[in-house]
Amino acid sequence: MAPPMTTKRLNLSVQYACNATGVPLRPQIRAWTRAALNVDGMRGGQITIRFVDIEEGQALNREYRDKDYATNVLSFPYETEPVVLGDLVICAPVVAREAVEQGKTLEAHYAHLIVHGMLHLQGYDHETGDDDAQRMEDKERAILASLGFDDPYQDRKE
Repeated sequence: MAPPMTTKRLNLSVQYACNATGVPLRPQIRAWTRAALNVDGMRGGQITIRFVDIEEGQALNREYRDKDYATNVLSFPYETEPVVLGDLVICAPVVAREAVEQGKTLEAHYAHLIVHGMLHLQGYDHETGDDDAQRMEDKERAILASLGFDDPYQDRKE
């Protein structure tokens, strides 16, 4: 029997279920995930991140959110204490398209979406009001800056 996971350990599973180019490698994903877990103090987690194609992304979004299109990231939180347990599903073709449309590097956009999804797994939600959205965006900006990335919202039109 395996010993119980400590509160600071990260157990990360990365699944590449698509043939997209430019998908980040496990060391990058681990660094981004760890930074997001540490946003409110050192935390541990058991996280699966799965990169998918349009078909799987659309099927999951349709099944779990009643939206019949592929979206960039889906978050499936299971627990937040004592460690964060959850899954992220990232649709690689959507991320690649958005990066071009937004004039961002593919790496920066993946980093943003992993941080964004990790915050959702920890209970942050930008769809519950302006204050919550601002709090989440501020956390994203701080985490991404600590990783050397620009503000992902800097060019957004208000």
